[in-house]
Amino acid sequence: MRPSTDDGERFVHLHILGIAGTFMGGVARIAREAGHEVTGSDRRVYPPMSTQLEQAGIPLIEGFDPGQLSPPPDQVVVGNIMTRGMPIIEAMLNERLPYASAPEWLYEQVLSSRRVLAVSGTHGKTTTASMLAWILEKAGLAPGFLIGGVPLNFGESARLGVSPWFVIEADEYDTAFFDKRSKFVHYHPEILVINNLEFDHADIFADLAAIQTQFHHLMRMVPGNGVVIYPRDDEAVREVLERGCWSRRVEVAVDSGAPGWGFRLLAGDGSRFGVSRDGEAVGVVEWTLLGQHNVRNALAAIAAAETAGVPVAQSIAALAEFRGVARRMQLRGEKNGVRVYDDFAHHPTAIDATLRGLRAKVGNARILVAFEPRSNTMKMGVHQQRLGAAFQEADAVFFYMPPDLAWRMEDLETSVPARRFDSVNDLLDALIARSRPGDHILIMSNGGFDNLPARLTEAL
Repeated sequence: MRPSTDDGERFVHLHILGIAGTFMGGVARIAREAGHEVTGSDRRVYPPMSTQLEQAGIPLIEGFDPGQLSPPPDQVVVGNIMTRGMPIIEAMLNERLPYASAPEWLYEQVLSSRRVLAVSGTHGKTTTASMLAWILEKAGLAPGFLIGGVPLNFGESARLGVSPWFVIEADEYDTAFFDKRSKFVHYHPEILVINNLEFDHADIFADLAAIQTQFHHLMRMVPGNGVVIYPRDDEAVREVLERGCWSRRVEVAVDSGAPGWGFRLLAGDGSRFGVSRDGEAVGVVEWTLLGQHNVRNALAAIAAAETAGVPVAQSIAALAEFRGVARRMQLRGEKNGVRVYDDFAHHPTAIDATLRGLRAKVGNARILVAFEPRSNTMKMGVHQQRLGAAFQEADAVFFYMPPDLAWRMEDLETSVPARRFDSVNDLLDALIARSRPGDHILIMSNGGFDNLPARLTEAL
């Protein structure tokens, strides 16, 4: 155990199980920045998180052998990929080692003394939280943040920060094997953004109503002098609000003439749009991001920042410098006239929105999509009925179909030419053979996809 500092602050050794996920890796970086000794383990460790952890000086162990708990750390931080029956978990429990979930540790050690801005919802959490953190940074507020991706303006997914403000991506996924509540109930936000609500995470939620119940629990934790920011046109969000909201409400709307925050597209691809508040124009955003979905994300970030005291003009100026998030429609390279993008989309709504934004930008140029159904919900086939239509803006789709899927590509209803591949290598070869100058190739997966974006860019 590390000694206490002169002022009585006690540093400890934390061992983090499941450290390679973006959230868990972010918690590890914050703990290390706070002065704790941090080690961790996971089954698969790959960039960008492995790089971030190495840069932070955090030793990584491959696998979950129980021997890594000897000598015992001061506390084990347990990720939600860990389950009962795993030898290391059984050893932790049998030896009565102190343990906590990552959200629990984060609240007790960090968030309990901060002013928390939480960004929640099915889509756009990572991008909106990144925008918000960047706006606060440009306003000189030096916020802490923990985001489920790497904002390119910061180059890291998490930091402790030095101001009272802390921006966190508030995920509704469950907390740990011993706490099946959503992670976000631990965060106690002062300002809460709800981007949207749809059914997802079918491996832990039975239906949309079950997700709405978790959001209702979250709503109960926002103080009366706090703020809830939400879209006027989302029926599922409105149903949550009707169950109870004890905080000030701020609406984000599409109609720029309506009360609350609105926008008006000044460029079809979303690269330029007007911002209004209560029907009055307050500024114009010109930036590099695409799509109406990102415009809505930006509007929520502007509203949240204004609530935190940042003038709208400063938010607009910051968004003009916002570079996006790694793996969110990230241009990975251009070779021989072919542009390759990497995107995290794994839900039909997000896939459709991303492709619409790209189509508005590139016009009649060809868009080829390589797609990996990677999330548990996608593998279960929950979105099968909507998935085919989500690719309607593409010119061709190359599906990688791993053996553990509960559905077949042939069952999708799509008007877009589609090909099935059982091997990523074969898919790569087909993309290379099909591509031609002027094409835009979009790689879509919320997993590693066998490093396909980098391999394709190099091989073109």
